[in-house]
Amino acid sequence: MTETPPDYAERLRENRAEKDRLFAEERGSPVPPERREEFDGLDYFDPDPDYRVTATVTVHDDPEPVDMDTSDDRTVRYLRVVTFSFDLGGEAHTLRGYRQEGGDDAVFVPFRDKTTGQQTYRGGRYMELTPDRELADGDRVTLDFNLAYTPFCAFSDAFSCPLPPEENWLETTVPAGERVPGL
Repeated sequence: MTETPPDYAERLRENRAEKDRLFAEERGSPVPPERREEFDGLDYFDPDPDYRVTATVTVHDDPEPVDMDTSDDRTVRYLRVVTFSFDLGGEAHTLRGYRQEGGDDAVFVPFRDKTTGQQTYRGGRYMELTPDRELADGDRVTLDFNLAYTPFCAFSDAFSCPLPPEENWLETTVPAGERVPGL
């Protein structure tokens, strides 16, 4: 577990309220326009500092391409740039982080866990990290599963979303972040 700021839960709730407002009101919302009036917010697990973990970084100096299936039966190519190793619930786990060629510096971390298809979206969830510098082997970063979010394709077929590759299927339950959309 990573040290959690004292006002963390309150800040997380404020961020969630702002996201709900954006989803209900903004033009670029994944919620279809005809359903926005009835939209009363996303469903979330309660904030839990146990799901803010410290991960050790292993950088892939020669990133391998990974073809990910998408929600609309296409394939998109990402590069596997890092592996995050961490403990969760007393067990060791790994997740890979990806970037698209020519993309920004954000590290895309799609994953599935034992809540997938039950309490969370059947296609998995996402996290993103935007490091303030180039990651190096042995760096320690925070993975905050409370920030795990549902891809836009869960709200509308107008979106195509990468599905987490099998190497990012966690064999544990992660009751943190967004729940299955209740639209």
